[in-house]
Amino acid sequence: MNMNATLLGQAIAFFLFVVFCMKYVWPPIMGAIEERQKKIADGLAAADRAAKDLNLAQANASEQLKEAKRTATELIEQANKRKAQIIEEAKAEATAEREKILTQGRAEIDAERNRARDELRKQVATLAVIGAEKIIERSIDKDAHADLLNKVTAEL
Repeated sequence: MNMNATLLGQAIAFFLFVVFCMKYVWPPIMGAIEERQKKIADGLAAADRAAKDLNLAQANASEQLKEAKRTATELIEQANKRKAQIIEEAKAEATAEREKILTQGRAEIDAERNRARDELRKQVATLAVIGAEKIIERSIDKDAHADLLNKVTAEL
């Protein structure tokens, strides 16, 4: 019986120990475990949010980089078009200036040619009058025959 009593005492002690543990020890341990599980779950959720935010930021950065490249390409194309336009305008302006200079040069040449012809006509008329004077051996009055000189000059 002694042994039975010991076994019974041990069983009661074990039962009381389990009840004591379940009432006083187990709840704080379970609370700490649950709190730790909640912190781990919150940390994992925060890590997932951070990973999603990182992916979103990377996608945004990639999109902004693409947009910046596209904008830069457009600016370069516009600059090249403007450069070509400026070159064409400069060519057209230079061509117009060249034509203007050539036209002025031609006009000056024509005017000089006409002056030379007029001078030559006058000289030929004067020589003709001198020749006529010598032929008829007398002097022709220049004032009286100015009309004759102008007529001869116009005919030449």
